[in-house]
Amino acid sequence: MLGDGLAFSLMVGLGETYIVAFALAIGMTEVWSGWVGSVPILIGAMIQLVSPRAVRYLRSHKRWVVICAAVQVFALWVLALSALMDTVSPVLIFAFAGLYWAGSLGTGPAWNTWVGTLVPKSIRPRFFATRSRIAQGAVMVGLVLGGLALQYSERFGVATVHVFPLLFFLAGVSRFASLLFLLRQTEPQPMPPGQREVVALELMKRFFKAEDGRLLMYMLLMQIAVQTSGPFFTPYMLGNLQLSYLHYLVLIGIAFIAKMVALQFLGSAVQKIGSYKVLVISGFGVIPLAVLWIFSDNLWYLLLLQIYSGVAWAGYELATFLMLFERIPERERTSILTSFNFANATALIMGALIGGFTLKLLGTDQRAYHILFILSSGMRIATLPILASLGSRNVRPRKIMLRILGVRPNTGSIDTPLVTSMRVSG
Repeated sequence: MLGDGLAFSLMVGLGETYIVAFALAIGMTEVWSGWVGSVPILIGAMIQLVSPRAVRYLRSHKRWVVICAAVQVFALWVLALSALMDTVSPVLIFAFAGLYWAGSLGTGPAWNTWVGTLVPKSIRPRFFATRSRIAQGAVMVGLVLGGLALQYSERFGVATVHVFPLLFFLAGVSRFASLLFLLRQTEPQPMPPGQREVVALELMKRFFKAEDGRLLMYMLLMQIAVQTSGPFFTPYMLGNLQLSYLHYLVLIGIAFIAKMVALQFLGSAVQKIGSYKVLVISGFGVIPLAVLWIFSDNLWYLLLLQIYSGVAWAGYELATFLMLFERIPERERTSILTSFNFANATALIMGALIGGFTLKLLGTDQRAYHILFILSSGMRIATLPILASLGSRNVRPRKIMLRILGVRPNTGSIDTPLVTSMRVSG
């Protein structure tokens, strides 16, 4: 499982991170390039809804995980081949990026359940801590290798746009290596006893009452507000600010590192003051992150802003994931995590559509982006009444680990909780 984590994360750093940059490089507009970073996630979330039924049909979590991994390999290699042959089109990018995300999101819930049967509870904290550090390092290695290749390729007579096929091919190779590691693992319990599917109606009834519903509503509204500007940071940085690939790499890398480092220490903060207070502090902290981009495009200023961003998002994600998943029985987590992925992706695309149509209306000059950033921060302020209504429900965890699915300039990364690693006491 450690080899799988390393290879999977290397794929994320080398491949998915640079799909939006690729869309810009082949001439897609800044709005459509921004949507490349969001619409495929919803496509993937819709397809991954079949995960619980697929697992039951195959009577194996492992088989479904391996199939999803193979889907990602196929999607990346098709992108690489089409880019190499100059036959790539916007429709193809959206379709195969969507297929990639179907594999990424589809494998998560089943992988969580499968690994829960492989790793004894007594060693899970140590195992997942080690795996998490390996994964974070591998993402950074992929990120750095990709950014440096794009920055310096022309010195070796290779056009920048021709580097992307190599990145996607190597990302596919990494995922194929991950697939081979998965195949080597055993499956002690193909269908662990007591697994239960929570149907949509039951889930809605559960979440739309009392604090559970308010917390979910807060998270989804915050996601809409954040993603109003979020998908367009890469087009803004590479298109409007004309940053080099090296400076782009440094900015997204520093946010990612700040977030991962902060997560190592925030568990202690949650132990001391509780998850709700951490959520309040970080919930206020993420509000100005978009609007702060309008004050300067100085690199040192942006570096400090990205460090702040990584720390704020680390606190927000840790607290919300703990509060959301603390009450979910282990036997229901595969089903509920699948539904959460879909709800989260729906909110993401709603925000991206608001932001995209705002830019289509105003244009894509710097003034338009600044209005978009102000709008995004303003929408975040609107979530505060719901945050205040959550009460002071606290969770005091020993550990929770996150699975990195993508790297983003505005939030550091796209993560999903490794619920198998979660050990809490209320």
